[in-house]
Amino acid sequence: AALEMQAFLEEQKQERMRIGKPYFEARIGIHTGSVVAGVVGVKKFAYDIWGDTVNIASRVEAKSEAGRVNISETTYGLIKYHFACEYRGKVEAKNKGMLDMYFVERELTGASVPA
Repeated sequence: AALEMQAFLEEQKQERMRIGKPYFEARIGIHTGSVVAGVVGVKKFAYDIWGDTVNIASRVEAKSEAGRVNISETTYGLIKYHFACEYRGKVEAKNKGMLDMYFVERELTGASVPA
């Protein structure tokens, strides 16, 4: 879904540039893990999520680039047989140290998980 979102935004960008209108770009970061989720509030309710997974996802997004999908090592381990990824190396993440990160390039066709 993230690659489809980026493709849509790129199409919109090209069209808007062609007609001289402003456009926007997005960077996407994905990390996988456990979270705590719930509704908070007394008068005004809000659904929220907490945990280290949320913090790492935020750092991964912050280290992405406009038009790209950046993922953590954990997420890479889950998708590596389904998507072509570019290893970025260890990237400094605020309050998290050096994290292995990857850019997702494209979906692999005919990919299957090894037995």
